[in-house]
Amino acid sequence: MAVRRVTKAQKPAKGRPRSFDRAAALRAAMEVFWQRGYEATSLSDLTGAMGINAPSLYAAFDCKEALFGEALDLYQVTEGAEPQRLLAQGRTAKESFAAMLRFHAGDYVNPQKPPGCMVVLAAIVGAPENKSVRGLMTKTRRSAVEMLAARIRRGITAGDVPKGADAVAMATFYTTLMQGMSIQARDGATKKQLLATVEAAMAAWDGMVGKR
Repeated sequence: MAVRRVTKAQKPAKGRPRSFDRAAALRAAMEVFWQRGYEATSLSDLTGAMGINAPSLYAAFDCKEALFGEALDLYQVTEGAEPQRLLAQGRTAKESFAAMLRFHAGDYVNPQKPPGCMVVLAAIVGAPENKSVRGLMTKTRRSAVEMLAARIRRGITAGDVPKGADAVAMATFYTTLMQGMSIQARDGATKKQLLATVEAAMAAWDGMVGKR
């Protein structure tokens, strides 16, 4: 699941007017990183998808790592918007989680997008020199756990989740589920298969919150 991370956008080189649509170029870069991962994406992959040359890329985005950071921000404010809305607006915590997970089951296999979740797939392992990128992604994934835990705590306050429920443990369980669904989607799972996984996970809800 995506969690919004906001950074300051890179400014174009002074005195060199930009001759391309920066927003469209960033969207194209995001999709390449999403599909191929950070390390497997070359500069030529990026410039080809973005429709610009290397000097223009560096002038607008500074470097590959900075471009990736902006692409991650874009992913979270676009692809992450709907699941976050579903999580926030459900009548109960359980309904919110079910709606969010069912959405992911379809979205992860949407043929109009790269399969799975960019936050999960783009930088799991890699070379030592890219440690900062992996650290960024680890921090982003941990933020997702905190967001889910906060929704469960809200349910405890509202009374639809028992007071003895372990919000962090539950959030970790459902985050792990989403990460696994993302990998399954990349491996060719269907929406029907992912929905079956979601229903099985939601059947475990009452046991985790301590209901009998």
